[in-house]
Amino acid sequence: INAINSQPSFVKCEVCNLNGEFGNCGISGNASVDNPSDLAMEYKVVEIFHSIQGEGAKCGIPHVFIRFGKCNLQCEWCDTDFETFTTMTAIDILSEVLKFDCKRIIFTGGEPMLNDLWPLHRLFKARGYELSCESNGTIEIPDGLLDWITISPKDQEYPNVSIRQTSGDELKCVYVGQDLAMYDAIKEGFEHLFLQPCYLHSESVEWNGKNFALTENVVKKNPQWRLSLQTHKWMGID
Repeated sequence: INAINSQPSFVKCEVCNLNGEFGNCGISGNASVDNPSDLAMEYKVVEIFHSIQGEGAKCGIPHVFIRFGKCNLQCEWCDTDFETFTTMTAIDILSEVLKFDCKRIIFTGGEPMLNDLWPLHRLFKARGYELSCESNGTIEIPDGLLDWITISPKDQEYPNVSIRQTSGDELKCVYVGQDLAMYDAIKEGFEHLFLQPCYLHSESVEWNGKNFALTENVVKKNPQWRLSLQTHKWMGID
């Protein structure tokens, strides 16, 4: 990775074990020149992994998932320990992602929009990646940052929290019995509308099964919406 008119001695490539010698960095390939401040940006990362998207409109499509730590909400059904994370520089994240033969990335969390994602945007777009995110919508997403936006609002749990991102590609709501009319003000801003059963590991198979059946019935009565299931959990994969 190359730098222009700078001395990025504070950034170290964990792949090449280089410090400031980005002109010879083995992970750069023929990519464009990178800004050393982008490479040095630090993020709280829970995990980076290559898997199949198991939910929503892109179900079944392979992606690299970058799961960030920290969240501004705490939902009962959340399956992520977002308080356990490693601090990684952008160049470390880049080196991990380049291990996988996949050009699609999903930023998830936690809440990914708590981070400044522009450095990662520049690094990955220079290498031809498609960038998506799943956000709770409480933070407005800058225009041009992402290729695909999934908003999964949690106002059914946090009625006093405003949804600031009211447009995107996909609105995916966890169903816990709420009136779908609560989404009337924002649903027109999305191409795809999904309702997803609330799945709790702490509950029995019977409890979760009844909730699945209830969600299916609600979708049948509201044909604008489609049923989304967490198929990756059925398959036993991340």
